[in-house]
Amino acid sequence: MAAAADEVAPPTASGYLDPSYWDERFGKEEHYEWFKDFSHFRHLLAPLLSPSLSVLEVGCGNSRLGEELLWEGVAGGITCVDLSPVAVQRMRDRLAAQGTKGVDVVVADMLDLPFEQESFDLVVEKGTMDVLFVDSGDPWNPNPTTVNNVMKMLEEIHRVLKPEGIFVSITFGQPHFRRRFFEAPEFTWSVEYSTFGDGFHYFFYTLKKKFPHHSAPQRKAIF
Repeated sequence: MAAAADEVAPPTASGYLDPSYWDERFGKEEHYEWFKDFSHFRHLLAPLLSPSLSVLEVGCGNSRLGEELLWEGVAGGITCVDLSPVAVQRMRDRLAAQGTKGVDVVVADMLDLPFEQESFDLVVEKGTMDVLFVDSGDPWNPNPTTVNNVMKMLEEIHRVLKPEGIFVSITFGQPHFRRRFFEAPEFTWSVEYSTFGDGFHYFFYTLKKKFPHHSAPQRKAIF
């Protein structure tokens, strides 16, 4: 049984940025879903899926989203990455115990993804980007480290996404805080969003890459 999030939270919010926190947490915790599980946003994600898709999940932790996408019929290859080798090994063990094939789990840094340009039809992150904002300071004017890391993450996702591919971001982040990053001029994707959840709403952003982007994007000031 998964532990409640508040039982394993770090002493301060900045602790979420410490890789050792995640290694320790994933060493004890079998499963936890940030921002609800697939059943809560299936009506938003399922219409974007098809059997031939190649999918990348960024910051998989111990989520079951990769498996659920496989069960949903995605057969073009599902790759789940996380910075924590503990999380990756435990997920590999879980998949092996279930006899689940078709999900590849890799240790990787989302700020420097080990994949070729234009490798995936769909990239999904659920709560992963939010970690980068935990020590951002003023949400209207995040500190330079936060801005740099968020932009690195988006640049890498944009790089590995195929033309006409879709990036889905599931987050607490409200549009007036996130769109300034998503709509930075070096990116070629369109941005739309929906909400889900009862009472407290989560945001489901859909970013579609409009056309090929064969050169590395040039960073421009967004603040």
